Amino acid sequence: MAKNQSSLWPWLGLAAAIVLLDQFTKVLILGNYRLGDGTPVTSFFNIIRAHNTGAAFNFLASAGGWQRWLFTGIGVAAAGFIVWMLRSHPGQKLFAFALACILGGAVGNVIDRLLHGYVVDFLDFHWSFLAGLFPGGHFPAFNVADAGISIGAACLILDEILRVRRGR
Repeated sequence: MAKNQSSLWPWLGLAAAIVLLDQFTKVLILGNYRLGDGTPVTSFFNIIRAHNTGAAFNFLASAGGWQRWLFTGIGVAAAGFIVWMLRSHPGQKLFAFALACILGGAVGNVIDRLLHGYVVDFLDFHWSFLAGLFPGGHFPAFNVADAGISIGAACLILDEILRVRRGR
């Protein structure tokens, strides 16, 4: 048991690093941009300040306020479940890496919901070929926490594919 607990710490450290980077970048955005302000960086990428009161792709963003507490509760419950899973499987490196990324992202966004009532987004990618899916070809703005969640989800899928292949 002590071995499992000691090997849990690197994964919690990774999650904490994601939270710190996420919150640091959001403090920079909140301190230097007003809502809706943006800076073009490349022909396909802008730094902007956006607020998301909903979930991914602004799901339930205009629900009236109750969604703040729903998504906060889901984030807290997910964090607890992920820590439990990490304690159970700290030696499965890709699996634990994926969970740590998701944990860091979930906690980063929960902090935003508790502090502000919305999640601060600022990474704005846009391509003309996306115009049929998203207004002006702009993929919904996101942040470091969202990137952590997405990377973690992709790694969970990869881990499962590799696990199934090993089982054959």
